[in-house]
Amino acid sequence: MTATLELDLEPVTGTIGATVRGIDLGAPLDDATISALRGALVRYGVLFFRDQQLSRDQHVAFGRRFGELHVHPFVPNLGPDHPEIIELTTSGMTRFLDWHSDATFEELPPLGSILYAHEVPEAGGDTLFTSAVAAYDALSATMQELLDGLRAFHDSTPSFGAGGVSERWTRSGDADQTLTSHPVVRTHPESGRKAIFVNSIFTTGIVGMNPDESAALLRFLIGHVSHPMFQVRFRWEPNSVAFWDNRAVQHAAVADFAGSGAVRRMHRVTVIGDRPV
Repeated sequence: MTATLELDLEPVTGTIGATVRGIDLGAPLDDATISALRGALVRYGVLFFRDQQLSRDQHVAFGRRFGELHVHPFVPNLGPDHPEIIELTTSGMTRFLDWHSDATFEELPPLGSILYAHEVPEAGGDTLFTSAVAAYDALSATMQELLDGLRAFHDSTPSFGAGGVSERWTRSGDADQTLTSHPVVRTHPESGRKAIFVNSIFTTGIVGMNPDESAALLRFLIGHVSHPMFQVRFRWEPNSVAFWDNRAVQHAAVADFAGSGAVRRMHRVTVIGDRPV
């Protein structure tokens, strides 16, 4: 029997997030380490690493240990040598994105995202993460019963279409609409726990509800998921990495340095997930 590897990690809150120490993400990692990291990701929702030195190839190689990598249909990537890496900078956004899980407009939304900081402001520019699992658990049994079985539309247009909040990120000519539907509450394929799976960026309506009903329910759920009791806040430093589970976690960037001239430049790879159920 193979012994279970114990990571050197420290939980950041009682609900979500853990800092992992003693691992070089740029080095070839054995299967036991990858398995331990995957287990920690499922348990804590988001893992934080400091003082990493990742080349583009190493960033991609680490992401591939968790599955096939996503090539974003809208956000510019680093070119034919590294199409899996997207660069997120302050200059590429008309405003910061609110609470969301990445690319939920896809039929197979991401398993997780691995964000590596190259340049960060001296102050500000943090990222907030919130547990959609803890948010579901905190609902009344009556509300849980109402939500189970509902589906919601997820659309790329509000973010990446003409006039969208991330229009300046969108590659010219690539902004065709991507529309799908997913369960309002999804079951995590590894933990078996349920998570609220709607967000303020890509979710546009509840299937089978009229616009007023849909808007009211989405407003409640999005506000509930973002309650501080479910959150952790990550202060970026150069060469920091955050790896979050998109199946159970939402995130939002804090725009408190906007207009200061400070630079926030990140590279991200995203692991393709499964069809939500």
